[in-house]
Amino acid sequence: MPRPASSPSEVPLTVDRAGGERDDETLLERVLSEPSTLVLAIRRDAAPLRDGHLVLGSQARIGREHVQEWAFLGRTPDHTAVVLAALTAGAPDDLVPDAEWAPLRAAGGDLPDGEAELLTTAVALAGWLRDAAFCPACGSATELRHAGWSRHCPVCGREHFPRTDPAVIVLVTSATGDDRILLGANAAWGGDRYSCFAGFAEAGESLEDAVTREVGEEAGVRLRDIAYRGSQAWPYPRSLMLGFRAVVVDDAEAEADGEEIVEVRWFDREEIGAALRGEGTAMLPGPASIARRLIDDWYRGVV
Repeated sequence: MPRPASSPSEVPLTVDRAGGERDDETLLERVLSEPSTLVLAIRRDAAPLRDGHLVLGSQARIGREHVQEWAFLGRTPDHTAVVLAALTAGAPDDLVPDAEWAPLRAAGGDLPDGEAELLTTAVALAGWLRDAAFCPACGSATELRHAGWSRHCPVCGREHFPRTDPAVIVLVTSATGDDRILLGANAAWGGDRYSCFAGFAEAGESLEDAVTREVGEEAGVRLRDIAYRGSQAWPYPRSLMLGFRAVVVDDAEAEADGEEIVEVRWFDREEIGAALRGEGTAMLPGPASIARRLIDDWYRGVV
């Protein structure tokens, strides 16, 4: 009998990518024919959830009608294969019974670490599979290779792989001490949500230079003591967020650019604590984001 959709207790906490298996061109069809294979369905950037966990089903239950592409995600510690089903936009909710669909932005921060990592990988890969069906060099339809992790152009012979764009994100502290941080309100958020400053690294630019340029453009301040804090894959659309902390040279220089950033504001720990508790008028980034982690670390005094 086909394996039913997994209950929360059955969801694997870790999935090894098992990249060495991708060279086997029969891998996908082989694992899809195995009743034990787990399938993570992704519709745009949303996945099925139940009781705060990802719901992984079987190929037999999900079927093929609404699947745009398949890809091999890896194996659980007991060697069970985990496969991505990148669904069409119109796939019905009940394709995975008794589940609620939630996007990575909303659900990622509440999932266990292993499930959040799996969901991020699946959303990123599904987006690339959906958007990169044609060769960017000659426009021909491509063929899927490496179990969903590359595309081959049969006309010009080029090989294409999922693209990742590096972007910096920076928590800025006061020149006078570590008791205040500078955050910005983005025009795209309606001006009432405050976050760290961020932007893509440009061609030929170091990450440190990107940090200096982005914060200077958005908040008008010069920086010193730029330090790397960690990274996060963020498939919106295909970013690798590289987190930094930096110190302002002169607090009085802070001024929003008035276009992308409509307001910059200094916050002390009391104000950030209130915002983290959902009190006050200022809203912070969602818990799934590295911006929130940078703010949380500063609030808790993590050096």
